[in-house]
Amino acid sequence: GLALPEAARRLARGPHVLLMRHAITEPGVGDPPGYRLDDCASQRNLSAEGREQSRRIGAALRAAGVPIGDVRASAWCRCRDTAQLAFGRHDVWPALNSFFDDRTTEPARTAELRAFVAAHRGGSVPMMVTHQVNISAATGLYTGFGQVVAVPADGGPAFALVPVG
Repeated sequence: GLALPEAARRLARGPHVLLMRHAITEPGVGDPPGYRLDDCASQRNLSAEGREQSRRIGAALRAAGVPIGDVRASAWCRCRDTAQLAFGRHDVWPALNSFFDDRTTEPARTAELRAFVAAHRGGSVPMMVTHQVNISAATGLYTGFGQVVAVPADGGPAFALVPVG
């Protein structure tokens, strides 16, 4: 991945959208059986380390001068919490919702995300906080917890930032 100073320079040269995998969670894969999106206690959530990682990522991007604009998050609590802790705001956008449990929703969600990226004209850098499966489907890149991927609006190749948190 690109180190943050070089990534910030590249982001300034043309419109990009950032995709971020939620920060570090409590141990586990997916969510417990019977989880509900309206009940954070039923989901796999951020760990204390993940909450701190979220804050560090937001601070690092601000310090690098990345002009974060619109912040959108998956409806899962771990994504909403990551966005809120890192950037102080977010709107839930269903296109970012995980399809880990229902792969049939992947094509429509990925197409909606790609259309958003292609329509972005710059001015600021939107931040989309989502899940590893969503980022991999949209970019072909695997992301670790808190990893940020930049997707150029012109359809060029996505690139990962060196972990910033």
